[in-house]
Amino acid sequence: MTVSADAPAPTAPVADHPVVPVHEAGKPAVVHTPAGAGLAEAVSWLTAHRQEIQAELHRSGAVLLRGLPVTDAASFAAARDALVSRRAGYKEKATPRTDFGEGVFSSTDLPAVQPIRLHNENSYTLDFPGVLLFGCVTAPEEGGATTVGDMREALRLLPPELVARFEEAGWLLVRNYSELAGLPWYKTFATEDKAVAEAYCAENTVGFEWLDDDSMVTRQRRSAIITHPVTGERSWFNHFAFWNSRTLDPDIREVLVETYGEDGLPFNTYLGDGSRLTDEEVDAINAVYDRVTVRETWQVGDLMLVDNLLCAHGRESYKGDRKILVAMGEPVALADCSPASQPSTTVYTGK
Repeated sequence: MTVSADAPAPTAPVADHPVVPVHEAGKPAVVHTPAGAGLAEAVSWLTAHRQEIQAELHRSGAVLLRGLPVTDAASFAAARDALVSRRAGYKEKATPRTDFGEGVFSSTDLPAVQPIRLHNENSYTLDFPGVLLFGCVTAPEEGGATTVGDMREALRLLPPELVARFEEAGWLLVRNYSELAGLPWYKTFATEDKAVAEAYCAENTVGFEWLDDDSMVTRQRRSAIITHPVTGERSWFNHFAFWNSRTLDPDIREVLVETYGEDGLPFNTYLGDGSRLTDEEVDAINAVYDRVTVRETWQVGDLMLVDNLLCAHGRESYKGDRKILVAMGEPVALADCSPASQPSTTVYTGK
């Protein structure tokens, strides 16, 4: 057969398209998927190369897959099923999300102007998603990247004395549930039956107290450091800085403290012994998060896998329409992660 010099070169079959991660400073690992593939071909390619993608995920903590025909919740779910073997639930809800069905949600419904700091999904529960999958259906005009940060590196960068204190005592989360700030208890626990909420707390090592106005306060102490059950690497894994009152915007913090008092904030965190860190110590943790943060601008069809134990995620503020979907999978039990301290409903009082 004679091929014209002007004819396009034959393209390799979709199945033969290799997984070649591209590493650039300041960005997550990016893998370009087969160009022009339809959804069925793309899903077949993801299925065939799942082990290679997972290996890169364990190396890098996050992998962005670019060039997929993901345009809605249904195509996103099809790609999810090729990459994730078990779905994970969303427990002890803390932020509003839209549920699109089949385990697909909006990444968050918080206002566009509000940036979201790095955090590990459900770090305060006794089991949590091992993997998160984000997908871009509508890319924002400006900003709006889903930021990620390697928590293995964060642990290495944190002041050793601070790490030692967290390793021994863990961290303490205190939540006040309200209709006016944060979420009410019945949305967090997905029930309007107090007995059901109480049973969940008892089974999941969450201390609780009902207040006079039918609101609720919970306390739970968790490990700040875990070990990945597959890679064997230690990782900084918590919401301590994310929900610490010091991290709030100063104007918002002032209004909330004036309204609810320091002990009545929707969320606040402490060292596991109940003590507060200094402003400088909280700032040091947030500075490490800033150092490890990487980002890539969303394009329609992008998927990003995040190993929730190795890598934290967040969101930039943005302008314009933005629709990022999320699914959670590969649930992991805290007990399988060699937690540095054991879960409890009370503060740490020493060994």
